[in-house]
Amino acid sequence: MMLKTILPTPPKRAERILGIDPGFGRLGYGVVEQGGADSWKAVAYGCIETSAKNKFVERLKEIRDELEEIIKKYQPTRMAVEELFFFNNAKTAMDVGQARGVVLLLGIQHGLPIDEFTPLQVKQGLTGYGRAEKDQMQKVVAMVLGLKGKIKSDDAADALAVAITAGQSLWLEKLGKV
Repeated sequence: MMLKTILPTPPKRAERILGIDPGFGRLGYGVVEQGGADSWKAVAYGCIETSAKNKFVERLKEIRDELEEIIKKYQPTRMAVEELFFFNNAKTAMDVGQARGVVLLLGIQHGLPIDEFTPLQVKQGLTGYGRAEKDQMQKVVAMVLGLKGKIKSDDAADALAVAITAGQSLWLEKLGKV
């Protein structure tokens, strides 16, 4: 009789999502981690700020370098990025689009699955209303993540909202496969 060795299955790592609110002057980021079947907790959030005194390409490099450090430090399992929705200024839209391209490429280079959501989808997903105001969104984000008080940076709050939306979408997707 041959003995079978049964190795324990390693525990599955909790989903950790890096949400991005793209910009080139201020880029918001938020990292959330799955706390339960459909609950999320904030791991980190903040803004990458670049100086208008620097050349645009230097600002893109700064975004890339700082975001690289965030990815290394927090080791997300996926990335969620807000899509560009509408801008009055075409030059600003193009510059934000280029910063967004840097973000997407960095996610791909790190092998992260990338989810993309419009601001309307994020607002609809979190509040049930696609035209929710910033203040309402910040309150919902803080409530969902169990944070005390208001998140000081709109960009960081938006990034957390994008990450939560990705988490909810992932949960619904997995639920549909059961």
